[in-house]
Order: sequence, then C-alpha cells, then structure tokens
Amino acid sequence: MHLDDVHIISRDRRDQLGEGPLAARDGALYWVDIIEQRINRLSLSDGAVSNWVMPEMVGWVIERRDARGLVAGFRSGVKAVVLDPASPTPVSIEALVDLPADEPAINRMNDAKADRDGRLWAGTMPVSCDVPTGSFYRIEADRSLTRMDDGYHVANGPAISPDGRWLFHTNTVLGQIYRFSLDGATLGPRELWLQFESDWGHPDGMTFDAEGGLWVAHWGGSRVSRFDPDGKIERAIHVPASQITSMAFAGDSFDRMFITSAADGIDEPHGGCLFEVDPGVAGLPPHRFAG
Repeated sequence: MHLDDVHIISRDRRDQLGEGPLAARDGALYWVDIIEQRINRLSLSDGAVSNWVMPEMVGWVIERRDARGLVAGFRSGVKAVVLDPASPTPVSIEALVDLPADEPAINRMNDAKADRDGRLWAGTMPVSCDVPTGSFYRIEADRSLTRMDDGYHVANGPAISPDGRWLFHTNTVLGQIYRFSLDGATLGPRELWLQFESDWGHPDGMTFDAEGGLWVAHWGGSRVSRFDPDGKIERAIHVPASQITSMAFAGDSFDRMFITSAADGIDEPHGGCLFEVDPGVAGLPPHRFAG
C-alpha cells in the first residue's frame, strides 16, 4: 500500500500515546491517549472528533454488554465510564474492579480484550516499561479478578482467535508474541508463538480478522502486518509514523481499519495521528464485557 492510500484523520491534536481503538455500537471509533489521560471518539458518519480528560492514565476502553457506556482500564483498575459526545465532561466514572494489593504501585493497566463469554483479559505494566512487574488478568462478569500470568515489561495486545480456541498476548519489550490455548475461563500454558526480528520493531496491539489472520502493530516499525497461522507475514501496510500501537476494524461491514500511533519521544510530522487504511479483508465485531 502506498502512503497516498493512508488517510490521516483530521483533528486538532495528536496523541502522545494513542492506543486501544474500539468500534462501538453508536457508529463511532473510541481510542485512548494514555499519557494525556484522554478518551477519544471519532464519529464514522461525519468525522467529528470528541475527547474527554480522565482523572488517571487510561489504557483501553471496551463496551458493556448489558449496561450503558464503557469499561476502561485505569491505572488503579477497571472503571465504568459514561460519556456524552455533546459534553467535554464525563457523565459518570464508577470503580468496578481494583487491582490487587500486591500489584506494584509503579504499574498501570495497558491493554485488554473481551471474549465471547463477556469476560475481560487485561494486562498491567510498569509506567517506566523497563522492569518485568506486569501481569495478565482474567476478569469475570461478577468482577472477580484472577492473575493468569506475570513477568511482563509491557503487556500488550491480547487477541482471541475467531474460533475462541486461542488467546495471543505480547511482551513488547522482548519482541515476543505468546499463544495460550483457551477453553472458557481456562488458559493453557504460555508458549512462544513468534519472536519479532530485530528490524521489525516491536509487537504492540493485535487483532484478528474474520479469516483468522492476526494483525500486529509494529512499534518502531512504521506498519501493521497480517500474520498467517504459522507466524509468516502475509501482508504489511506501511504508515507515515514509526510508533504504531494498535488497530481495529470498524464500519458497517467492519472493512475499515483504523490505526493508532504515538508522538511521545519522537519528532515526526505524523507521529500520534490516527490513520485509516483499506486492509483488504473484513474484521469481526468486538466482544463486550458482561459485567
């Protein structure tokens, strides 16, 4: 794909650390700016962009299945957030799940996905990104929380295969994508599925398309890539920013791909922009939290 095929979403600011894009039922794309503590919203019908400042760093947003609004991964835990596109002030923010008492104070929540049964799979990481104090958690609809794995510098990009049999998770700093078997709430042993090559950058956010291809954002690699089930790159889409963080399928047919990026620590004209590309394949509707 040529850069001319990459559309830069027009807005009045760039993200210091854009992450966690989500296609929502209200015809909008939501995503966060972790460093600036913002939740952003793009109307897919008219291109209007809104944002709300949060009281803490927020790493992701996911829709609720049976309740109004979103759940969001704040530094301190999971909170329910209700937003009004017509107002810059959140309607409400309510604590749902606090992180465990033994979670290091240097950590924050970073990335999460819901599965088909409505539970959350969410990681934590140190704000400094340089010590392996992060963990990986399962959060049930009853708001119970279980630590499933640990030792993460940057816990990133959980992605669940379309058939629900596999969960993929990343330690970005080490350049490693892990695969776990998934049977309901049971997670199998961690296995190394893919080690990024040194000239690829580092693996960040991930999502599956409807055909089972795994899309991975390349932090420091200026692209997103589609991997086949054997871990081979099947295609890549290059974008004019180096720090690419995540992507999501959106639109009525989930055939529009939006890509987030970060401006933090770099001097690039398009770092921190939100991009839209044609992925050449459709995605799937995201699952929602049942709690």
